[in-house]
Amino acid sequence: MQAVEANSGRAVYWGTGRRKSSVARVRLVPGTGQLTVNDKPGDLYFQFNANYISVTKAPLETLGLEGEYDILVNAHGGGLTGQSDSIRLGVARALCKLDPDNRPPLKKEGYLTRDPRAKERKKYGLHKARKAPQFSKR
Repeated sequence: MQAVEANSGRAVYWGTGRRKSSVARVRLVPGTGQLTVNDKPGDLYFQFNANYISVTKAPLETLGLEGEYDILVNAHGGGLTGQSDSIRLGVARALCKLDPDNRPPLKKEGYLTRDPRAKERKKYGLHKARKAPQFSKR
């Protein structure tokens, strides 16, 4: 589904990504390849960590569209790892809306699969989900 921004008249593609407790609402806008997360430059937001930045742009690199679309993200919840992975999923979903032919290569790389792993809940009588108090026989 393609939406057109009212103020600029450019085509905008939306995608939502989730990972752990992070949620990222991603907009792909034709541009120069800049990443903006919560109104901050992407490299500043991800603390100049090359791994986080490359993870977020991986779907674009798979399709060879690195410098053609700006990524505008509103992310909340979780930490930087969860947010970068949720942005990757959101970008991949937006690219599928851009062109349905983009789906097979993204699916092959695993970018369209939502990672279901989340933190296990704490159980009563334990310190964490599985960490038990020290056992003393006597």
